[in-house]
Amino acid sequence: MGDEQRIGGGFPAIATPGVTRVGWIGTGVMGQAMCGHLLDKGFQATVYNRTISKAEALRAKGAAVVDSPEAVAERSDVVFTIVGYPSDVREVVLGARGVLKGLQPGGVVVDMTTSEPTLARTIAEEARKRGCFAVDAPVSGGDKGAKAGTLAIMAGGGREVVMALEPLFACMGKVTYLGGAGCGQSCKLANQVTIASTMVGLVEGMLYAHRAGLDVTVFLQAIAGGAAGSRSLDLYASRIQKRDLDPGFFVNHFVKDLGIALEESQKMNLSLPGLALAQQLYVSLKAHGEGHLGTQALILALERLNNLQLPRLQ
Repeated sequence: MGDEQRIGGGFPAIATPGVTRVGWIGTGVMGQAMCGHLLDKGFQATVYNRTISKAEALRAKGAAVVDSPEAVAERSDVVFTIVGYPSDVREVVLGARGVLKGLQPGGVVVDMTTSEPTLARTIAEEARKRGCFAVDAPVSGGDKGAKAGTLAIMAGGGREVVMALEPLFACMGKVTYLGGAGCGQSCKLANQVTIASTMVGLVEGMLYAHRAGLDVTVFLQAIAGGAAGSRSLDLYASRIQKRDLDPGFFVNHFVKDLGIALEESQKMNLSLPGLALAQQLYVSLKAHGEGHLGTQALILALERLNNLQLPRLQ
């Protein structure tokens, strides 16, 4: 980003297609679509993924592919990361060949992984020591939201930094500023707590309707417009009925998120029994080798508990 694109103290001005150089780390189910939107809007992108073949679709759209997070940062003004676990975030941002090794003063690292608020604050402090900026901006909306560019983006960090990045966020969805470093992650964990309990309610309602002799499809139509209607119902009820358990969001990653939420709850002396129950049901899916499935696979755990199976829609 040229000097004309910076304001006081090396702070980046409003991100601009064709001027702001973007880095992207993590091209999985979500990341590939999200980075693709940036390319479509005219932003230059440099990409890294541990499995290089998963970056080929972005290379075909014009992205440069390099061999380390450090190499991404050396060629970027703003580097986005969306990887699997907090340990992955720590490695790609703070590691020996991590983003902060290559990012120039005034650069920004934006972690969109669902991770730990404490790690987000650590990254922000390490970035500050290098004259850089950090934003934690996890997302909600699953694979459909990523593909459609309609994700809910929850941002923590400096307000002015988030505002400067808004044209980038707008390519992927709608950003909400939550507060200082770590606040984006805290919001996302609260989001996951809400989703977990909602998914349990949705699946239990479908099983109850079936056992009571109702047509489950008609039941879902009846409740969709009332107080029981939800985004989870819209996204997952049909998938559950069709036994489409492909991941928009992996069970393995959801177990990770709910585990972090439980740990943070304990630190805050907060009792959330619904969260604990949902987490254990999802852990049971992992125990059955189903961690690679989507979160709607919760139906399998509750079917096993009740020794019944929902009828499958063709």
